[in-house]
Amino acid sequence: MSNVLVKEIKLGASTLKLETGRMAKLADGAVLGKYGDSVVLATAAVAKKPREGFDFFPLTVDVDEKMYAAGKIPGGFIKREGRPGERSILTARLIDRPIRPLFPDGYKNDIHIVATILSVEADNEPDIVAMNSASAALHLSSAPFLGPIAAVRVGYIDGKFIINPDLEQREQSQINLTVAGTSDAVMMVEAGANIVPEEIMLEGILFGHEAIKELTAFIEEFRKEALALGLCKVKREYVPEEKDQAVLEDYTDFIKPEIDKMIEEILIDNLAKQPRDEKISALKEHLSSSYFAEAGEVEGIRIKWFNELFDKLEKEAFRDLILERELRIDNRKLTQVRPITCEVDVLPRTHGSALFTRGETQILSVVTLGANSDEQIIDDINNISSKRYMHHYNFPGFSVGEAKPMRSPGRREIGHGNLAERALVPVLPSQEDFPYVMRVVSEALSSNGSTSMGSVCGSSLSLMSAGVPLVGQVSGIAMGLIKKGDKIAILTDIQGMEDHLGDMDFKVAGTSEGVTALQMDIKIDGINREILQTALEHAKAGRMHIMNIMNQTLSTAREQLSPYAPKIISFEIDPDKIREIIGPGGKMIKRIIEETGVDINIDDSGRIEIAGVEQENIDKAIAVVNKICEEVEVGKVYLGKVKKVTDFGAFVEIIEGVYGSSGKEGLVHISALDVKRVNKVEDVVSEGDEILVKALGFDDKGRLKLSRKEAMIDRG
Repeated sequence: MSNVLVKEIKLGASTLKLETGRMAKLADGAVLGKYGDSVVLATAAVAKKPREGFDFFPLTVDVDEKMYAAGKIPGGFIKREGRPGERSILTARLIDRPIRPLFPDGYKNDIHIVATILSVEADNEPDIVAMNSASAALHLSSAPFLGPIAAVRVGYIDGKFIINPDLEQREQSQINLTVAGTSDAVMMVEAGANIVPEEIMLEGILFGHEAIKELTAFIEEFRKEALALGLCKVKREYVPEEKDQAVLEDYTDFIKPEIDKMIEEILIDNLAKQPRDEKISALKEHLSSSYFAEAGEVEGIRIKWFNELFDKLEKEAFRDLILERELRIDNRKLTQVRPITCEVDVLPRTHGSALFTRGETQILSVVTLGANSDEQIIDDINNISSKRYMHHYNFPGFSVGEAKPMRSPGRREIGHGNLAERALVPVLPSQEDFPYVMRVVSEALSSNGSTSMGSVCGSSLSLMSAGVPLVGQVSGIAMGLIKKGDKIAILTDIQGMEDHLGDMDFKVAGTSEGVTALQMDIKIDGINREILQTALEHAKAGRMHIMNIMNQTLSTAREQLSPYAPKIISFEIDPDKIREIIGPGGKMIKRIIEETGVDINIDDSGRIEIAGVEQENIDKAIAVVNKICEEVEVGKVYLGKVKKVTDFGAFVEIIEGVYGSSGKEGLVHISALDVKRVNKVEDVVSEGDEILVKALGFDDKGRLKLSRKEAMIDRG
């Protein structure tokens, strides 16, 4: 096909193919990425003019999962794709995070990246394809993108690292690590791990970066060839707004002494977040109004310059405080963790609860235990699956003192919930050891830095409070970075201002034995091995400090569940009896649930689980199930009830049916009614009589044979 560029590179066990020039030709950049049978179309649209009045970079990333990609029709009444699912949102975040820092400061043109999942296979997940294709599409576009970036997934099996492991390898792997970066440095890390030492996580990140170097070179080559074929846009040069330097110097002389004075006052008074923010805002407003009142200006572009310069000088002053004096705005040392308090059992009727407070960040985590029927069923472009552990994170406006309406969870809430979920999954007990579905909800009651890691700590405590036998306590901490030239400061337990004004947000969660989850975002052009290693070492020390305080509150799981939690009894039945318990159209099992108020789950192997709050109801349901499953024991004497009388004998029910179903009955032949000769059945028994009978066995047609005579002989 003419004027179509296809280029490929070996990546792990498969080949990554990038194509441009055939699809989405009107997009600013479009790349069709293929990896195995997974296919993603990534497009980049770039606005020609900057958005007015914006103080942040308007980048939007959407991942559009098409159910046809897996040969499926969407479930439910509406047979078309709707709002993006959790998986799409998490993939969009993976694309956004390493790309966003690689644009010039002040760039305000809208950029929209869309990754459409067109085909998917289990061995090659589409998220990595989407990340690389989106980077390539953006690199082909006219946007002043300072990339490209590339991404790989890293697995770890039997002491060896693997690039882009397949499905079977992912199930065996000790880590599930996604790394993205430029050719020079790592930009983003997202990982879950099965309690892996920090050293292995570090080596895994660097191992992934070696593959990234090859991929970024491949994407660079792809752009060069596309440019030669006329399939690539010429980059638009971004020219920052021209400002009068003499005016800026005058502003600086006016603003900087006041900011320096303000910082000293904040340090002396040790102001908390809200009074500190109010003091900064008041100073900015005072300086702006007084300066322009004296200068005779009341509006215009120079006021905008003034306010922008104030923000810049404020940022530099706080960063210099850390770099030059090794002192933070709340008077902490660089490696010092904020004060921590932990409480458990704070809510009387829930199954487990904990309140975790670190500085001004406060999280309420609440556990609910449920039966197997409460599992979350996930029907996306992969196979239908389920989760027995769910972690949901909420971030209401009042947590940062804002008055704003409540909305459904946004991308941030979904991302933070997923990170906390990853951190706890490796320490959860198996289904066999703890047959419960678990849901934890973390409510951010107050936020001043790293509510996600506060959620990890609060959730670990709340699960133990609920009696969930965790493998170990899990704590989490957020690390920060301030970098200016050759000067570097790594911060332990960053607060909101340090996250906003700093260069890194590196979240680490794990047990005393190792890491269970990682997430790193960089605002500069990447970090090296030394910074990563130091950050991990300081994070471990901080985590252990936090964990020691948590363990003083609760170090092991409660031995007893909450009296309000469901009790679950599980046992095995003959798989052939499943149909009888369910009944025609599910009538029997529905009746049992209705009559007893319990929840019943049966799997194909014959394992049955009965859950309920009241033990009496559970016992009643168990009795019914046992009655249905009860088999006739040959040679045993039963007290039966005569159901029907005939000329040749009587039909006797020896195991009663439940809820109107037929029980187990057999025939007592007239010759087996008594030790003496019987001429007429009615002379011995009538319908409704209760008599002792012995089970003799079954005839060649499977019919039960009973004998009253043998029972009489046995009883003397």
